[in-house]
Amino acid sequence: MAATNLKSERIDVRTTPEAKETLQQAAAMTRKNVSEFLLEAGLAAASEALMDRRTFMLSDEQWREFQEALDAPVRPKPRLARLLSEPSVLE
Repeated sequence: MAATNLKSERIDVRTTPEAKETLQQAAAMTRKNVSEFLLEAGLAAASEALMDRRTFMLSDEQWREFQEALDAPVRPKPRLARLLSEPSVLE
């Protein structure tokens, strides 16, 4: 077994008796113990949450509109130009 596969970290979770019972039942129905069930479900949820912030999917139409927006000429923004030309409050 590689060192990277060794389980050395622990996560403790406090819960209600009802939640514990629900988790135990779900774990038993999937033939896992509660730790395996929680870890698998938690990692799936974590992966989905992270993917939502790293990858986004667009239809062909949405991709075309996105590219058009990127390729569009820059519009003047006088208020932004003025803001950037003034000294910063941090200076």
